[in-house]
Amino acid sequence: MDFHSHITFAEGFWERMRSSDERHVHVVMIATKPDIIKQAPVYHALKKRGALVVLAHTGQHYDFNLSGGMLKEFGLEVDFNLGISGAYYEKVSQVIARLGSIFTELKSLEKIPVPYIHGDTMTAMAAGNAAYSCGIACVHNEAGIRTLTPKKQYYKKLAKEVNEGNVTEDILEWWIALHSESNNFEKGSMEPNPEQFNTRCSEPASGIFLAPVEITKQFLGEEGYSEERIFVVGNSVVDATRDVLKGAEKSTIFEKYPLLQEGAIRFCIHRRENCEDETRFKAIFEGMKQCVDAGIPTLLISLFATEAAIDRFGLREEMNRLKEKENFIYSEVWPYYTDVIAAMKAAACIVTDSGSMQEECNELGVPCVTLRFGSDRGESFFAGGNLLAPPISGDFIAALVQKVVSENLLRDGKKIYGENVSEKVVNTVLSVLEKNENILMREEERIFGNED
Repeated sequence: MDFHSHITFAEGFWERMRSSDERHVHVVMIATKPDIIKQAPVYHALKKRGALVVLAHTGQHYDFNLSGGMLKEFGLEVDFNLGISGAYYEKVSQVIARLGSIFTELKSLEKIPVPYIHGDTMTAMAAGNAAYSCGIACVHNEAGIRTLTPKKQYYKKLAKEVNEGNVTEDILEWWIALHSESNNFEKGSMEPNPEQFNTRCSEPASGIFLAPVEITKQFLGEEGYSEERIFVVGNSVVDATRDVLKGAEKSTIFEKYPLLQEGAIRFCIHRRENCEDETRFKAIFEGMKQCVDAGIPTLLISLFATEAAIDRFGLREEMNRLKEKENFIYSEVWPYYTDVIAAMKAAACIVTDSGSMQEECNELGVPCVTLRFGSDRGESFFAGGNLLAPPISGDFIAALVQKVVSENLLRDGKKIYGENVSEKVVNTVLSVLEKNENILMREEERIFGNED
């Protein structure tokens, strides 16, 4: 089967591969907005070092406001696009087959592909599968992220109090204090879904693990991955965030939405487990509605899953009512990261079920309330800038968010995701490649290490 018939290559791509004297081809994978944001600095750092680097887009996000705008903003030119489409399982299989065919052809040119996969995305999982099937290993940027959830006894207490209508100041204070101690949390959750599946499937396909913080390195070590290949480098989102902050004054988002300058609460709801579950989604919607009805400036960024849930659960009429309020902004996703970061920096609080926004909030020093039962960015709890608002009660969500805003909580959190991260990523990878032509670890190396 000719898998290449579905792939769009930049002009002269294969000639560039054939004519280069470089042995390694650094293949930076992107697909979604978080991929683009976090991989763009790595791509540019590789280019700066003179590496033979290729930018590979799966085609998963193709609209201008989901992909094209940020590609333009970050100065990225795609070398090949896999052109995937269809149901989720079809996209996964297409990434594996089409990317695998490219890896195979690169190997036939006596090149060694070095794929860079990111975090907990479908692309990381599928690209990792393609690489492993071709006998090569990946560089996993943002490796080891695992969900931490408050222990069951704490949730049982919270649920009992909430069900009895006891959303009191004492309960809120207790819940906030709980987040400061890692001993109050446990691993084991498979949410967010499919992200926890994706990140765990990506690890066996990786030969270099780039952990964002010490706790993720600890998770990888506990799972048996060789500590010689686990490196704490920080999170490349800080490079992207700091870069666009330099030009944030150019953003026109406040001209379009002047209300944002007053310090709005930004809601973003798009997780599958939230948008496909009626109880969860209605609890989140009710919490947002209470904030709007209380007169608090509120922004909802609505994605495809959000819109589908509003219609599926019969909330369109209520949404139309909220749209008429002067303190409510109802918007589709914005195409430019500069606008996103400028608005986030001015926000009173970010209320989200996103993973990456928890990291961005930490870097920006903006309070974050996470609409999940647990989080794969649990380190941000212990840094003091993030709290969980589990989707079990609109009253609880509204009360917690309003307490954070009214008391100006969570702004003194410690920044934990490093600096000059992409430079550290490239230095780390190149240092490993100096000793290992193929970063797929052999058993001898795992056992004996690189002994002279």
